[in-house]
Amino acid sequence: MRVLNYLELEDRLDRSGIATSVDHQRRALADAGVDVVTAPWTDGHPGWAVGGKLAFDDPVFESYDIAHCNMIGPGSVAVARHAKRNDIPLVLHAHVTREDFRGSFRGSNLVAPALGEYLQWFYSQADQVLCPSEYTKGVLEDYPVDAPIEPVTNGIDTEPLEGFEGYREEYRERYDLDGMVVFTVGSVFERKGLTTFCELAQETDYDFAWFGTYDDGPQGSAAVRKWTGDPPENVTFTGWVEDIRGAYGAGDVFLFPSKVENQGIVVLEAMACGKAVVLSDIPVFREYYEDGHDCLICSDEGEFREALERLEADPDLRERLGENARETAREHGLDRVGDRLVEVYEGLV
Repeated sequence: MRVLNYLELEDRLDRSGIATSVDHQRRALADAGVDVVTAPWTDGHPGWAVGGKLAFDDPVFESYDIAHCNMIGPGSVAVARHAKRNDIPLVLHAHVTREDFRGSFRGSNLVAPALGEYLQWFYSQADQVLCPSEYTKGVLEDYPVDAPIEPVTNGIDTEPLEGFEGYREEYRERYDLDGMVVFTVGSVFERKGLTTFCELAQETDYDFAWFGTYDDGPQGSAAVRKWTGDPPENVTFTGWVEDIRGAYGAGDVFLFPSKVENQGIVVLEAMACGKAVVLSDIPVFREYYEDGHDCLICSDEGEFREALERLEADPDLRERLGENARETAREHGLDRVGDRLVEVYEGLV
């Protein structure tokens, strides 16, 4: 079986959760013995491929048995049309929804309704839609998307996290962090709970650190510009860090007050590192995690503050939650991702 696993704009999405999910897919498929091609064009770029077709009558598209697209742009539309014309089974992976696009960039809330209409049309072309969770499946069914939809975890690759403990002192010293450090990882968006994160910092004495890039230019939202431009004294926005192990080494309590997630790979990363995890009370977290067992789930700022106070006062609770979190992360190993994808592909061919 030869599978196209295509991420449009891959070079621009290399720091995104989507790119991480696609990396997980490709590694899992390779481990499962699947022949994977990552670009649909015979010459590596659509322009060169079309030029070859015109000049030498060369084929534009590579040869593959399954087309699996992970983005929603014109390149993915071209692949979808080629697949439908040539009876190639088409899998579209719904990493993007109208709901999780809101609160990302300046103007994203205005664009979201039109995006929802486009996504309904685009995903409905698939022979199979995959998505990260039952929650996301329900969102897509409400559009409605006219195609079968199945959830497949994004998975967790623990290899890049190995040895994170050894980075603790270096990164805590670099960012002047002390005591019980409350932290999160990923791009800085209001949708990720930025305001809650900063307001909690203002109400407490802990050091807070957000490891991830942020846009303080015209594309950044007002909230991002406000908080990153003038953060509370005990909040550090690190920007890009060259080794993510430094973030998980430096931090003690992973705080993720996100408003909308399709799964949240960084949560699984924190869990794989045995961190105590504090999450917002949203459907996808209730689906995957258990309050009081592998995390603490909070519905408002008061509950978040109480959770942090409990974790500071009770190191045994931090340790217990972390150990259970490790077990949860193991349930999302890449072997399970590979097995599930192969099962889906075999059902289509």
